[in-house]
Amino acid sequence: MPDCTGVGDPQAGQTDNLDSITAVVLGGTSLFGGRGSVLGTFIVVLIVGVFRNGLQLKGVASIYRTLITGVLVILAVTVDQISRKKARFRTKKAGPPA
Repeated sequence: MPDCTGVGDPQAGQTDNLDSITAVVLGGTSLFGGRGSVLGTFIVVLIVGVFRNGLQLKGVASIYRTLITGVLVILAVTVDQISRKKARFRTKKAGPPA
């Protein structure tokens, strides 16, 4: 668009990294390695995009949209850590295979 109008927005794409991380983490990929799926990430990309667009259409300020996205990432990482700890606990409790 800058070629048509002669201007560019220095703020454009400022939260794209956060959106990418949100989609990957909520899609099921652990930040600590090992598992995840492209399909899950793709579905979450669509959901997060619709969610952020809805917030924008409702008139929510940009800073709050970014804050909400960050909270989603924190919640997803917390849930991932809790599930990893439970899985490790179950593995230790069951003991080695006989």
